Amino acid sequence: MNEKTYMRREIEEIPQAVERLLSGSRESFIAAGAALREKDPSMVATIARGSSDHASAFLKYAIELTAGLPVASIGPSVMSIYGKELKLQRAAAIAISQSGKSPDIVAMAKSAHESGALTIAVTNTAGSPLTVASDFTIDLFSGTEKSVAATKTFVSSVIAGLGVLGHWVDDKALLASIDSLPEVFAKAIECDWSAFAEALGGHQSLYVLGRGPSLAIASEAALKFKETCGIHAEAYSSAEVMHGPVRIVEEGYAILALAARDAAEKSTAEMAHKLAGQGALSYLTSDIPGAATRLPFAATGHPITDALSLIVSFYGFVEALSRRRGFNPDVPPNLKKVTETI
Repeated sequence: MNEKTYMRREIEEIPQAVERLLSGSRESFIAAGAALREKDPSMVATIARGSSDHASAFLKYAIELTAGLPVASIGPSVMSIYGKELKLQRAAAIAISQSGKSPDIVAMAKSAHESGALTIAVTNTAGSPLTVASDFTIDLFSGTEKSVAATKTFVSSVIAGLGVLGHWVDDKALLASIDSLPEVFAKAIECDWSAFAEALGGHQSLYVLGRGPSLAIASEAALKFKETCGIHAEAYSSAEVMHGPVRIVEEGYAILALAARDAAEKSTAEMAHKLAGQGALSYLTSDIPGAATRLPFAATGHPITDALSLIVSFYGFVEALSRRRGFNPDVPPNLKKVTETI
């Protein structure tokens, strides 16, 4: 494939897509943040599937670490299949969907709204059914995403949630970090992870490790390994991997440890080094020395946003790996861009 894939073009567009989001939706961040302050919810519910659910998982950690509120992911089928109304009158609900059309996401968001929750839709499709079902809409302004594998919309969805969070709790350091992300992401795209591609060779299975916000990034990375490369990848907390999954980590087993510059970096690095000592092909995004091989990263200087730059570097890596293995990452078998689950 001589021409750039749509996926590669969309990865390279991430800095510009984020700039459009910050410019076009800043007032929406402010308005939704003010409504959250007024609502003063006792918890936050998230509603999403696929990559959007990984974005929600990132926001779970960000909200819990920044606002001190518990966050729970609600299975959309609770409403769409089982017809159960939840008591969310004291809650806020964030629904994330690129298309804003998936019937089960829309049904759950509508149910949350009708129960009294403050509902916020994060979507790349203005005027979609999800926006109608919500109190506030954050438009991603990502433009058309043609590759089946979501990249720029995933990153923008996380930043949309962080923008609302920053204005909700008036976290000026977080907001300043968000504004600097386009420049950081441009550097992240240039990070060369090809050494890990060499190590993977003919491997068809690996673990992706993370902790805190980087665990959400690990989940997104594992999904992209499956989608674009047909590789069986599983995401685990760098703490949970020792509770059973470590059993299959034998000589030559591949490990990608995604450590961010936060309080969990040390423990994630220690686990990566420990598994390397057991013979695993362990690669790590940290400068903490040890047996694992270092992968380059673009640091953001903020403990919440730092993990997000890792997925930008990973996207470039996995797109190249897909092509290296003879696949077209734009059109994975058996998948389509919009999945309208009931």
